[in-house]
Amino acid sequence: MTPLAPDLSAFLQKHLPDERGASQHTIAAYAHAFTLLLRFAATRLKRQPSDLAIEDLDVSLIRAFLEHIEEGRANTVRSRNARLAAIKAFFRFLEPRRPACLEQAMMIRSLPVKRTDVKLIDYLTKGEVRALLAAPDSKTPAGLRDRAMLHLAYAAGLRASELLAVRMDDFPRGSFANIRVLGKGRRERVLPLWKETQAAIRAWLAVRPNDVGSELFLNRDGGPMTRDGFAYRLRQHVAVAERATPSIADKHVTPHVLRHSCAMHTLQATGDVRKVALWLGHASLQTTEMYLRADPTEKLAFLEAHHAPLIKPGKFRPPSDKLMAILAAATGAKARL
Repeated sequence: MTPLAPDLSAFLQKHLPDERGASQHTIAAYAHAFTLLLRFAATRLKRQPSDLAIEDLDVSLIRAFLEHIEEGRANTVRSRNARLAAIKAFFRFLEPRRPACLEQAMMIRSLPVKRTDVKLIDYLTKGEVRALLAAPDSKTPAGLRDRAMLHLAYAAGLRASELLAVRMDDFPRGSFANIRVLGKGRRERVLPLWKETQAAIRAWLAVRPNDVGSELFLNRDGGPMTRDGFAYRLRQHVAVAERATPSIADKHVTPHVLRHSCAMHTLQATGDVRKVALWLGHASLQTTEMYLRADPTEKLAFLEAHHAPLIKPGKFRPPSDKLMAILAAATGAKARL
């Protein structure tokens, strides 16, 4: 039996940061996936996590774990697939290190990714965005901080991890006209900021403590703002914005919805999906195409340019052949011989 702990430690502490150049966010996500997996395996096998061996993580256990996080923990299919991706990456790392586990690694890496429905994105209208930006109380330091966070998240279309990683020195030449962002895949981009966003950041900096860390946004204890903290503050401001704009109540507003809203408004303003991809830091246009599906503007233009086809009504007879009748019933259509 091959101990699991040494290889898993090398994977998280050496391979991912040093050899793969993975971000801290990616490493944290992989570590969380293995935390869930080892807790599940330890309970199932009645052992301590540190006593587990690589051979214990066989295909049947991995399948059971994936079912557990979907049914027992109510994880989405997207989360399930993310956990599986972390496990596959670890076993890919093991292949040259542990030849005795090669067959096991290949079997686990062959586990399929589960398909899921591709739903339309949620996004806020410009009026709803204005109501949300006006929700924080500008008379308190917390309100000034939250207003700056919301402005920057929307104006730059930042992921929550990108927003909370912004540091004081991420503004080139000390000017707030632009911001330097390090996004997914360690891709860096520089984005211009509106004057309103610059003013919101300056107002926060006027009351921000000086003798603390280098992160731009801090919690009430002076530490870096966390994802949960930002999501909590966002929910509070959404509740306030609903009083002025009730339509927000019909939407599930998360930190990522601000990014989607920025993308949709950029697409509607420019009509160019490539500019949206550059603004958001997407590596592929395929990722950005989801905004085209959600935007009704082009579809309305298509309808205006094309008239409805004139289809002459006809009569359909039910199939006389028994086999064709079975096929017609299975397809839900009335076949014609």
